[in-house]
Amino acid sequence: MIRRLLVANRGEIALRIIRACRELDIETVAVYSDADRAAPHALAADRAFHIGPAEAADSYLSVPRLIGVAREAAVDGVHPGYGFLAENPALAAACDEAGLIFVGPPADVIARMGSKVEARAAMQAAGVPVVPGEVPDDQSEQAIRRAAMRLSFPVLIKAALGGGGKGMRVVRDPAELDDAIDAARQEATSAFGDGTLYVERALEHPRHVEIQIFADHHGRIVHLFERDCSVQRRHQKIIEESPSPSLTTELRDRMGAAAVAAARSIGYRNAGTVEFLLEGTGAGRRFYFLEMNTRLQVEHPVTEAVTGVDMVRAQILVAAGERLEWDQAELRQRGHAIECRIYAEDPSEHFLPQAGRLLLYREPSMPGVRIDSGVVEGTEVSVFYDPLLAKLIACAESRDAAIARATAALRAFPILGIRTNVCFLIRVLEHARFRAGEISTDFLDGGGHPLCHVATAEPLPAAALAAAVAHEESLAVPGGPGGGPLRPPDPWVTLRSWRN
Repeated sequence: MIRRLLVANRGEIALRIIRACRELDIETVAVYSDADRAAPHALAADRAFHIGPAEAADSYLSVPRLIGVAREAAVDGVHPGYGFLAENPALAAACDEAGLIFVGPPADVIARMGSKVEARAAMQAAGVPVVPGEVPDDQSEQAIRRAAMRLSFPVLIKAALGGGGKGMRVVRDPAELDDAIDAARQEATSAFGDGTLYVERALEHPRHVEIQIFADHHGRIVHLFERDCSVQRRHQKIIEESPSPSLTTELRDRMGAAAVAAARSIGYRNAGTVEFLLEGTGAGRRFYFLEMNTRLQVEHPVTEAVTGVDMVRAQILVAAGERLEWDQAELRQRGHAIECRIYAEDPSEHFLPQAGRLLLYREPSMPGVRIDSGVVEGTEVSVFYDPLLAKLIACAESRDAAIARATAALRAFPILGIRTNVCFLIRVLEHARFRAGEISTDFLDGGGHPLCHVATAEPLPAAALAAAVAHEESLAVPGGPGGGPLRPPDPWVTLRSWRN
């Protein structure tokens, strides 16, 4: 049983976990770095402990520091959220050794699926389709070259560990192989401390479709259908949706069954995601295992919106030993949901991360729109962490209606003080190929590339506009000018003059 939980993360996911704990009457303990002393997650928890300097390596990524706080606060369990240590088996193992409940899968499963080579072998043994490729025992440049030559070009040279596109190179010409192998190995060694590589056939114009799975300690494993994550840049997801516009009922059932088989074959527990690449069109579509994320996904609200399942609540209950509350026959997709990730970055400058104070930050309040955020007006956005500010989730009865609702909500989401990708997200949602459901993972590197480099019109000076909004609010009181009723501020008209 969990009575007190350490939230080993920050930002919006820490707040999401804290909200779930409140509903379960579980006391929460937050951690914060020097850069996060006044962060919303630190203020929202029942207790908060300083974890170290701003640098993540010495604070949020420090297993000894986190376990030290867990002991001092006398917690029963630890929730890692996503990012940081969520897929590091060292934290799960340290929790086991300290007698703490880890809200996630066992450490050995995390380690096994964290290696793309081991994960690939496990999926092949479970009968799950994998992309044609080879994992050379001989890791010499010559052996990797020979493996690549046995496949049809283009090929992918990939790092065995890690993710996010690091240590990965697409090779379309054999003459490019040597440079690609050297570059991938150097990047993999630098990012993950391991230069092991393998080779796969590069799929042309694939879609990225993932299946959410859940497993308890009593042998029940279910899938909660799919999320389509094909809108990506640099292998990072930007917009996710469910249902996928590219799946038939028959294909959805087959992919769901494959994901459940994958989880069962490795003794999985808690929430996880089996990611697939989808190739081809119509009846000729084929899916291949890409990787497994052994944690809660950033895009989990999309699944929550269409299934009605509170995934964080379910994570905590399953970790405490309870049975899943639903079986496969009870789960349904209802309507359509789209998530847009709002980042502090400048799309016109190659998505350069931004830092600074949020002078104006107003989340839209609209039917069918959910905002998961980790900031408030006045927050100092740090250079030390991921630039995700918020996730906007729009749900409606149809895909077209969900797109329209997401677009309207983004237009009513003023953020000033730093540049964001809000205008870029609107452009993607309004693009004909997205509306037609024809996006592939290379869209923003191909036909959609110009969307990334449209210069946003220079906004009005942020401080001036913030002052204008503050003036509007000062008038929005009962008995204001003319003795009128409460009048909400309306900065949107001013904002539209530059946002579009």
